[in-house]
Amino acid sequence: MRKIILTFATLAFVLTLAACSAAAAPEPTLPALPSLLPSTPEPVTVSTGVSLPTETVSDSQGAVIVDITPKNFTAETLDFDVSLNTHSVDLSMDLATLATLTTDTGVTTLPASLWDAPHGGHHVAGTLQFPASVDGKSVLEGAKQITIKIVNLDAPERVFTWDLP
Repeated sequence: MRKIILTFATLAFVLTLAACSAAAAPEPTLPALPSLLPSTPEPVTVSTGVSLPTETVSDSQGAVIVDITPKNFTAETLDFDVSLNTHSVDLSMDLATLATLTTDTGVTTLPASLWDAPHGGHHVAGTLQFPASVDGKSVLEGAKQITIKIVNLDAPERVFTWDLP
């Protein structure tokens, strides 16, 4: 009986030692995949013939952080993604009534034509839309810069400016 126990103990020791000292199998590696997104956003040309700036501009005056990113410029509308974030201010206002878009050529649209975000809450996101033409003339014609001004959103005035590529 003692011989059987000693044999099993030796066998267990040898198997444990073999399992612990075995060379680890190399981890399989996958070939590197090319990034689907460019490292620097490229301007997007849309039906207006004007390249769309891609950078987000932020303003953190008061207790509200506002981030605006150009989204889509068409012959009919100029659309911007807008994000409003706060922990103390009610965001139930109609942002379209507080926002204007101007260009360096002096064209102004008053006010924005649409703010499609839900009203209320402390984290609101939506599209702010401006007409692409005023009195039959393209807002972007000859423009090298566009500016959105938002008034009375927990600060007297917020200014967001983009250079047109």
